[in-house]
Amino acid sequence: MMDKKKRITTLLIDLFIFIVLVCADRYTKILAIAKLKDADPFSIIEGAFEFRYLENRGAAFGMLQNQRFFFIVVGIAFMAFAAWMLVKLSGDAKYLPLRAVILLIAAGAFGNLIDRSITGYVVDFIYARIIDFPIFNVADCYVTIGTFVLFFMILFKYKDDELFKG
Repeated sequence: MMDKKKRITTLLIDLFIFIVLVCADRYTKILAIAKLKDADPFSIIEGAFEFRYLENRGAAFGMLQNQRFFFIVVGIAFMAFAAWMLVKLSGDAKYLPLRAVILLIAAGAFGNLIDRSITGYVVDFIYARIIDFPIFNVADCYVTIGTFVLFFMILFKYKDDELFKG
């Protein structure tokens, strides 16, 4: 009985973290719309880093423009997979970093899924002018950082046969 209670507690904590991350992403996008849409870019570090409003109808780096239905289907499928992973994954402390990166990626995917579902585009606003990197948003940061860390965790930290114990 205690194991089931621990699992439910872990999933409720996961849900809380997920909601906080999604709300942080939504808040930054609402601010970007309010402060940056139809306005000049806001420079943080002159010539290097700025906030600039962009409506992105594609994926990362503007790929696959106007494929809204595809992105919504992929987003929903990924959310289902992430939920399944969190339910199946052991609640042991050893797996907390893995849970964290799954939550980070899922929150980023969901944040952009909200945009695509409501408006048909994703609000991007962070621009690294110094390297002319494509404009991105907080959800993109979640997905990129989470995926990078997940890749190394799977390669070097966890063995295939130990991920779904418990």
